[in-house]
Amino acid sequence: MPRQLGELEDTVMTRVWQWNRPVTVREVLEDLQQERSIAYTTVMTVMDNLHQKGWVRREVDGRAYRYTAVSTRAAYSAALMNEAWSQSDNPAAALVAFFGMMSAEQREALRDAMRVVAPTFPEADESRPDDGVPADEAPPESGR
Repeated sequence: MPRQLGELEDTVMTRVWQWNRPVTVREVLEDLQQERSIAYTTVMTVMDNLHQKGWVRREVDGRAYRYTAVSTRAAYSAALMNEAWSQSDNPAAALVAFFGMMSAEQREALRDAMRVVAPTFPEADESRPDDGVPADEAPPESGR
């Protein structure tokens, strides 16, 4: 399970994820310097730490390294959510509380995601609509 990234690690990884290509310390530095004062050695240390932690792989390119993300931002977020959920002494209650915090847009994204993964669940009950509520208990379409 990945540990949550620190603030600067997250800032650097955000660039790597957004650019979605091999990047150098110099490129990340120049981008970060548009927002803050930061030293080359600081960025180099952060990227080396990210490499040591397995977040990025690197390849030699002349006298520098080019860094590439090992996984996506979505996979990182999913792993953090899974870890938090698995730490709960009552996972069902944790999910209910989490769903209660969601905005309408987040709930719609959840419904979309469930439509994608529901067919892959071996225990899926075909008498249930996409939202998992038995058809005879589902509210009318206009009530959603």
